[in-house]
Amino acid sequence: MTLDAFQQALDAFRVGTIDTAAFCRRLRAEAVPPQLPPRYGEVLANLLERLESAALFGGESCSFSQADLVAGLQGWIDKARERLADS
Repeated sequence: MTLDAFQQALDAFRVGTIDTAAFCRRLRAEAVPPQLPPRYGEVLANLLERLESAALFGGESCSFSQADLVAGLQGWIDKARERLADS
């Protein structure tokens, strides 16, 4: 999956085209670009786990804010793009 595809999935999730479960499955089914350090995969997995937890407990009522997690995912994509541009 390219970072453009990650961004498209996140955009679809933001507007409600796909739900949390579908979004997380979609991202987990694809590999993090191999040029990125392994830590990027770990951070992505952590963000997705927290997003799923937030969905199970009613989004904002959980200790994980869905809005903050979406912002974190956007930050992950942005940092990954920067890292790939620098390499």
